[in-house]
Amino acid sequence: MRLRCAEELLFRALMVLSTIAVLSGLLLIIAVITVKGAGALSLDMITRLPTGGYYLGKEGGLLNAIVGSLLLGLGATACAALLAIPVALYLQHDYAGRRRWANLVRMSLDLLWGIPSIVYGAFGFTIMLYLGLRASLLGGIIALTLVELPIMARAMEEVLRMVSVELREASYSVGATRWETMRAVVVRQALPGLLTAILLAFGRGIGDAASVLFTAGYTDHLPRSLLDPVASLPLAVFFQLGTPFPEVQQRAYAAAFLLLALVLLVSVCSRLLTRRLSRHAVK
Repeated sequence: MRLRCAEELLFRALMVLSTIAVLSGLLLIIAVITVKGAGALSLDMITRLPTGGYYLGKEGGLLNAIVGSLLLGLGATACAALLAIPVALYLQHDYAGRRRWANLVRMSLDLLWGIPSIVYGAFGFTIMLYLGLRASLLGGIIALTLVELPIMARAMEEVLRMVSVELREASYSVGATRWETMRAVVVRQALPGLLTAILLAFGRGIGDAASVLFTAGYTDHLPRSLLDPVASLPLAVFFQLGTPFPEVQQRAYAAAFLLLALVLLVSVCSRLLTRRLSRHAVK
């Protein structure tokens, strides 16, 4: 009896320590980036483009990187969602279910999820060279789509699988087809989770630097078309933090603070949307 109590206390202590470690890491990251970056942030930095000598500590801002990150993240998330939703629906029991083909697709998505994003960037760069393209907004969107797709598809599949079987059977009992059941019952009930998966994938894509390093390029200007190079906040941090000028390094921390604020905002919005839309879901 004493051994069981000691074992229970040991694992409870491990769970508490693990929770404290995770929260402490998050709070430490937020505190360090906020202290070093918030002070260097200004309205001009958000609303102005870089000017001549910006990377030597002269005037200018990060508007190109902010707009570029949003364009990359929104474009890649939209493309990934268009591909992930049909895949997640097909992997449900009503269609592919537990067949070998479905298991192969799931395993492929898991493997794609584990591939480092720099590999996606190298793959995209190779394809661009083969097609005669240069680094551009389109190339960055394609690379980020590959990064977000397995994350979004697997998350959506799990969310759709959690919809009650009784709801599906009730839909079939009134004569609905599989597609009508999926569209009007399953997707509607799983909508909060689907939106959460989309927003979390967006947060993952907007903060990725390795996949867009070779595919999106970097520029001090705003892109005018999909074939123009585009800046991003992760690469702004990367390039500015490596300079020997303290003023430019402070701007790197300001860019990191902006990126952190965007990711936290997306996470909070996903939680609020989930809570709001879950009110209409059948428990």
